[in-house]
Amino acid sequence: QVQLVESGGGLVQAGGSLRLSCAASGSGRTLSSYALGWFRQTPGKEREFVAVIYWSAGSTSYADSVKGRFTISRDNAKNTVYLQMNDLKPEGTAVYYCASRLVGRPDYRYWGQGTQVTVSS
Repeated sequence: QVQLVESGGGLVQAGGSLRLSCAASGSGRTLSSYALGWFRQTPGKEREFVAVIYWSAGSTSYADSVKGRFTISRDNAKNTVYLQMNDLKPEGTAVYYCASRLVGRPDYRYWGQGTQVTVSS
């Protein structure tokens, strides 16, 4: 089981930056068995994939809408995943969620509570 706690959301002007954090803890398998992803959701819309990092390899993947502006990274010592968001746009306003899945499995089983990001124009 994995517990995920997000932080770092807030209000920022368009063009600004924020860094989200996702602290992971739990029992059983180590984080090296997992991929950790960031998703976002706005009211009335489906949850949207943003980025993912494979904990062991450190390899990453991004949604086309954030490529070149967002960077996902991890800190092994702190068991924390970060999402650095630069050049934020108003359409980036959403609740951002951290989630984890076992490598090789398609379903994200564990989710954090989310953190609100609001980008003003």
